[in-house]
Amino acid sequence: MVPAINYLAVLAALIASMVIGAVFYHRAVFGRTWRRLVGHSDDTVQGGSPLAYAIVVVASFLTAWALAGATYLAYKFYEGSFLLSALVTGWILSLSFTVARMVGHDVFDTRSLKITALSAFNEFLTITAMAFIIGIWPPAGV
Repeated sequence: MVPAINYLAVLAALIASMVIGAVFYHRAVFGRTWRRLVGHSDDTVQGGSPLAYAIVVVASFLTAWALAGATYLAYKFYEGSFLLSALVTGWILSLSFTVARMVGHDVFDTRSLKITALSAFNEFLTITAMAFIIGIWPPAGV
């Protein structure tokens, strides 16, 4: 079965991911804390590399696209609400793949696990927003 995907929802989820990242890492929100924890200063993060932003856009697209496909498959398997399928699928995949791997990696890092917690919180907010958008905007015929 090939999952039906609403690519406008994927694009909207990608944009939401970028907005959440910009707000989350703004110095007035969690940016100052993140910079202190990872050892950056205002000078070392000014502007950022265009390549870094391109990589984040591609990664956000792939995440939204995979989430949309996995949501469709979960919805077809379990039936019920497309929105609930999107949220639960996003949370399960994020917790079991992303957060679990972050923790598994970061326990061997010399930096504080506060960075891991901050990154996991950002991941939760991002995936929840992406899943919500995908869930309220299902592909045609659903």
